[in-house]
Amino acid sequence: MIQQEITPYPVPNQAAPTPPQSRGRCAEQTPPHAGNSPPTRKRSPLLRTALSPTVMRSIVALLAFCCLISSTRGGPSPDFCSQDRNSGVKPGFPKRIKTDDPGVLKAARHSVEKFNNCTNDIFLFKESYISRALVQVVKGLKYMLEVKIGRTTCRKTTHHPLDNCDFQTNPDLKRVLSCYSEVWVIPWLRRIEVPVIRCH
Repeated sequence: MIQQEITPYPVPNQAAPTPPQSRGRCAEQTPPHAGNSPPTRKRSPLLRTALSPTVMRSIVALLAFCCLISSTRGGPSPDFCSQDRNSGVKPGFPKRIKTDDPGVLKAARHSVEKFNNCTNDIFLFKESYISRALVQVVKGLKYMLEVKIGRTTCRKTTHHPLDNCDFQTNPDLKRVLSCYSEVWVIPWLRRIEVPVIRCH
């Protein structure tokens, strides 16, 4: 069988047909071009604006401002954290405190009053010397005291203030005890408790 080659009639200046393009939402329509020169795509105004040096500088400045705000609000600065680590006050950890501190003296007085209410002694006892004091920040303040208390000349039935009571000088009535007490002070509730008092 003889195959005959058919030469198509030439059409001058006719561009090759281009495949159809999709017409989606983001598709761009390319306008027809004359001649054989390749079609050039038209940039959208948004693309031209994004490549503008002025807009780029504005974006960089905005990002730098956002980073500054986030670093300011994100947490304490390294200097603040180092000061907190080097500080001697640590919540929840007992630390030494001066024995003449007003809070310590008040806690010692409450310890003695608790002891007087728990004993059957006819005389009142009063704190004479605080040898050691610790304070712990919990739900309020917790004082841990080592204190010596002595028997006074005031009887429980007289209800004298302890500041007006003198210590016993009679050798038969004189008595000194060493005590350990824990006093819990909650200032905002105006409450003071003595859960632990041990004397010997």
